[in-house]
Amino acid sequence: MKKFDVLIIGSGAVGAFVARNLSKYQLDVALLDKENDVGNMTSMANSAIVHSGYDPVPGTNKAKFNVLGNKMFDKIADELDVEFERIGSLTVAIYENQLPMLEDLAKRSEQNGVEVKLLNAEEVKKLEPNINPEVKGALLAPTAGIINPFNLVVHAVENAVDNGVNLFLNEEVVSIETKENGYVVRTRKGNEYEAKVVVNAAGLYSDKIAELVEPVDWKITPRKGQYYVLDHYKLGLVNHVIFPLPSEKGKGILVSRTTSDDYIVGPSSEPVEDPSDLSTDSMTLANVKNQAKDMVPGIPFNQAIRAFSGNRATCTRHDFVIESAPHHETFINLGGIESPGLVSSPAIGEYVVESMIRNMLPLKEKANYNPRVRPYYHLKKMKLEERNQLIKENRDFGEMVCFCEQVSLGEVKDALSRSVPPRSVKAMKKRVRAGFGKCQGGFCQPRILEELAKHYGLDWTEVNYDEENTNILKENVKELK
Repeated sequence: MKKFDVLIIGSGAVGAFVARNLSKYQLDVALLDKENDVGNMTSMANSAIVHSGYDPVPGTNKAKFNVLGNKMFDKIADELDVEFERIGSLTVAIYENQLPMLEDLAKRSEQNGVEVKLLNAEEVKKLEPNINPEVKGALLAPTAGIINPFNLVVHAVENAVDNGVNLFLNEEVVSIETKENGYVVRTRKGNEYEAKVVVNAAGLYSDKIAELVEPVDWKITPRKGQYYVLDHYKLGLVNHVIFPLPSEKGKGILVSRTTSDDYIVGPSSEPVEDPSDLSTDSMTLANVKNQAKDMVPGIPFNQAIRAFSGNRATCTRHDFVIESAPHHETFINLGGIESPGLVSSPAIGEYVVESMIRNMLPLKEKANYNPRVRPYYHLKKMKLEERNQLIKENRDFGEMVCFCEQVSLGEVKDALSRSVPPRSVKAMKKRVRAGFGKCQGGFCQPRILEELAKHYGLDWTEVNYDEENTNILKENVKELK
């Protein structure tokens, strides 16, 4: 049985930042996830927005941690080498009767301590030439931004592992036994982990994990959001994150550039029973398209290269659950972390460690803690002379694997050399973007298969697309000589 001071269940954004904050201290920490990669559920399929914090109800956990988290992102993006831009957001009123709602949001922003500015129609059109010409006004939130959500989580976990955290993937928790001085966590594979403190950051499954210890008064309902991704055909379709006025279903369907210079449109919002249901349907996507075109009429949906969906952990409390279990203080539940969960995750991670676990365990700082990841290679953003110099030093950086996204063999091999390497085609895609382009992996996927097989000493038929037993190739039908 493996013994730890703290065990974290779930390696999404919240679990990743709890782990990273714990890695500063002289503790034995384990991070478990049922998936074959970190950040492979809600943290993988979302709007990738660093929300300003104007929208959450004042006094809620959502408001508190959104505002705190937003202020942390410049430093985090620098330390973790993650693409991040504060492009600001515009919440638009298309109709005259919506203007009072903008004013109400401005008042809420003031209560939450978020910088905003009310704009008239002409000011909005000047900032966004492609906005609906019928627009009546907007609320500008300059601190909002866009982030690469895949690498935010991967790099945070990598930094935690580099600083001593133990990562265990493909470990689905099935039972938790309470003991006098802690817990025994058992997984489907029959492994046992003993810990003094357990942090439940299981996202869509957080209520199920919580109830393995004792009943709780909250439940999670998965809420699906469906999206379009448009190719990076040109800049300037929108210059800010464009939001409609929020409703009880959420912040609504947005239109935004991403850090990779393509565009994202969505999400829808519909409850589902199965947390793993990531299907899309034409009727819902048509509704996404129509609502988005109400804000930006000229969206070229003929440039769409992908539709996808993601599920959010909507809680019956309508707020983040951040608390110890009712009768087990050292079992910490982090549930209902839906939007604005991504931007809130660094602040939640810090709070859990410094305001909760600090009261449960002695925290002694490590002398050699390093908050930075080893720098990544960003060939696509390098100047020509920088690229040429790098290629002279290592020819792998001159060999293109993915032409759509301009990903080199050197970047693929660098990802495989790290402490949290990709174990599947999808995991590699999230790290270096090979397969995210217009051909959606049609040309680069065989090469990624080859490199994964070579690195792990596998036959091509043994390489997974995503989780275990998702092999792309079933058998060798002909041997080439």
